[in-house]
Amino acid sequence: MLTAITRAVSPSISACELTWRPREAIDLARARGQHRAYEACLAELGVEVISLAAEPEYPDAVFVEDAAIVLDEVAVMTRPGAPSRRGESESLARTLERYRPLRWLREPATLDGGDVMLAGKTLFVGVTARSNAAGAGQLAAAVECFGYHVRPVVVQGCLHLKSACSYIGDAVLVHRPWVDEAAFAGMRMVDVPEECGANVLAIGKTVLVPAAAPRTAELLRGLGWQVKPLDNSELMKAEGALTCCSLIFATAGPRLS
Repeated sequence: MLTAITRAVSPSISACELTWRPREAIDLARARGQHRAYEACLAELGVEVISLAAEPEYPDAVFVEDAAIVLDEVAVMTRPGAPSRRGESESLARTLERYRPLRWLREPATLDGGDVMLAGKTLFVGVTARSNAAGAGQLAAAVECFGYHVRPVVVQGCLHLKSACSYIGDAVLVHRPWVDEAAFAGMRMVDVPEECGANVLAIGKTVLVPAAAPRTAELLRGLGWQVKPLDNSELMKAEGALTCCSLIFATAGPRLS
């Protein structure tokens, strides 16, 4: 069974952090509607959705993936690179501790979950303005005892590693100009025809794809995937993407000890 933790769109999202995109007006009602459609899609795919209340004081809090990394054995609470986002962790941790033991990154570490891509037992960690070497090192120390390995990846031209690539089970979907492809040596790489198509969310045999990436959707269909296009245009204005709006993990129920 899969569980997804999501969070409602903050009423202050227009004050979100921005690094690579110019600020545009965000239609709050439309953003909320798109996010509800995203949650409904997860539920239709058999995922149990736990939707947390909005955090009015934290404009970016809908992007729950950045505040934690959830593995089968442990959840690591990150220390987001933007100081304005560090207060998002408290309410999220209260929910996650029902399912996983928690580990916390500490200063001077910075790490956004959007910079962490899990492929098997390897955690690829983006080297970006939001995630530093101390963050990667502390993450490695927290997970190596469970058999995971951390591999850094240089990223340029976009916010997070998973803005540039996604792991879809047997391949890395990638926009090569944004990422050092040498980090994926030995892995199958599939080039996306649209920049925004590099961030997709695979659940079982289905891939959620931005509606703005129809050629990527067609590419994935040709590879044998079932595809669910989703309109996330308003959250894209906040440098959001499909993966960052949920924390998805396997669970049979709440942790008992």
